[in-house]
Amino acid sequence: MKRLSAAQPPGSPTPAVDRWRLRLPLLGALLLLAGCAGLTPPQAERPPLQLTILHTNDHHGRFWPNADGEYGLAARKTVIERVRAEVKAGGGHVLLLDGGDVNTGVPESDLQDAEPDFKGMRLLGYDAMALGNHEFDKPLDVLARQQAWAGFPLLSANIYKNGQRLFQPYAVFERGGYRIAVMGMTTDDTKKLVLPANVAGLEFRKPADEAARLVPALRRQADMVIAATHMGHYTDGRSGVNAPGDVELARAVAGIDLIVGGHSQNPVCMLAANVRNDAYRPGGPCAPDRQNGTWIVQAHEWGKYVGRADFEIHAGQVKLLQYRLIPVNLWLRGPGNEKTPAAERVAEDAAVRALLQPFHERGQEKLNVVVARSDAVLDGDRQRVRRQPTALGALLAQAMMERTGADLALMNAGGIRDSLPAGDITYRDLLKVQPFGNTVCVVTLSGAELLDYLRFAARATPGAGAYPHTAGVQLTVREGVLLEVKVGGRPLDPAGRYRLALNNFVAAGGDGYPPLDKHPGYVNSGFVDAEVLRTFLAARSPLRVADFTPVANTTSP
Repeated sequence: MKRLSAAQPPGSPTPAVDRWRLRLPLLGALLLLAGCAGLTPPQAERPPLQLTILHTNDHHGRFWPNADGEYGLAARKTVIERVRAEVKAGGGHVLLLDGGDVNTGVPESDLQDAEPDFKGMRLLGYDAMALGNHEFDKPLDVLARQQAWAGFPLLSANIYKNGQRLFQPYAVFERGGYRIAVMGMTTDDTKKLVLPANVAGLEFRKPADEAARLVPALRRQADMVIAATHMGHYTDGRSGVNAPGDVELARAVAGIDLIVGGHSQNPVCMLAANVRNDAYRPGGPCAPDRQNGTWIVQAHEWGKYVGRADFEIHAGQVKLLQYRLIPVNLWLRGPGNEKTPAAERVAEDAAVRALLQPFHERGQEKLNVVVARSDAVLDGDRQRVRRQPTALGALLAQAMMERTGADLALMNAGGIRDSLPAGDITYRDLLKVQPFGNTVCVVTLSGAELLDYLRFAARATPGAGAYPHTAGVQLTVREGVLLEVKVGGRPLDPAGRYRLALNNFVAAGGDGYPPLDKHPGYVNSGFVDAEVLRTFLAARSPLRVADFTPVANTTSP
């Protein structure tokens, strides 16, 4: 099994061979590839290829299993090797892909720049992955190290610098005498989702435009074309304030056989055309989406599943034979929180466990300090914090407001990444909630300026990272229109002056908010958000969650 195009380090332009190869006539391109790889050109009569695509996405630092023994790279390796052995015994071949966002989410990983994650994925034998927006949570020199640790291509065709593609746009793999092209696409929302300094000078072009340029050329040199994307699956293409996702890509560009996606972090299991099963439970049947002749798959998040798509390629046709999501040591939980396995539990691979153990131990040493206690869980579930006010969102906003002496505070839901547990709360728990190392900022605004800013917050689509959690302010909203604002219990005065606390990500225009970091009243306190949270919690321990019931941002009938 061979990969016909090699990985390219961040910061270097697309190799010249990739640029001029696409302009060769069909025969010349085939001869070039065959000569470079030591292969003969494809023959008219070839036996069918049985090809299994295995896929994951949105790993977010989960190299180690959780407290319930779910997921983790060592168990994932066991699942993958079982499928490889089964497919090989049947005369088939395997390709292992990932939809991006290896970075950010677990402190043991974050503090080590995801080194255990990328090295672990290398040991699992990944063939390629799409670059996700969270690959830019740290500077490009960190990403360059991560690519070296990975040893497989990190693909993106739509990221440019100085008019040139910054990363390898695609890779072509040989399996059983057939060629499979995999191109990468990264959400063009990335610039508003990461710190501007990390993507300064980069251009995130529209994925559909880049795919329209690449797909015809890839079809001429490959038997199957796959897009590994980090763009999101939005049912029936209803992406709201988000950039267009996989459904829109498939509808806009014909000729893609399969999209292996990520970013929206859901299992893409359809009940009917354009009706996704958002109540999917591990172990159940899963039908992938189908748009414009393209299959679309996504395996939720964190390595909870390994997606398996079995294809047959023959006589110019690519046929999906079956699809399933394989749970990786997941539990099903009953109404009383009783646990039953979602599927057969598997042992962890010893070699992967041995590689990861030292990383895990180093992380544990730093993160086990207890900083507070709580009488109940402070809920940070993604589906809830992006749709409704929560105690955790109010607490985070209140912590920023208190530390800076601001009149009000706004916390974006996209910056809330986990829950805080009942009982002991450790520093690790805080870093799960706020893993980005953002700093707390204050900007002094006129009442009129603040009103304009809050009008944007009121329009934030439920489910988006921009959804606002606040302290010190109450909003009355109808159908996305802001009708009334009270700050400190009093109506907002357009001629007044107000100090707004927020994190530097939002202040720089993150999650689409209007930028405030160039405003003359802007000050970056330099206080790291997780440390602000630690101080706030320690001063109030033991916590009563009821004390942080959020002020309702009411919706007028």
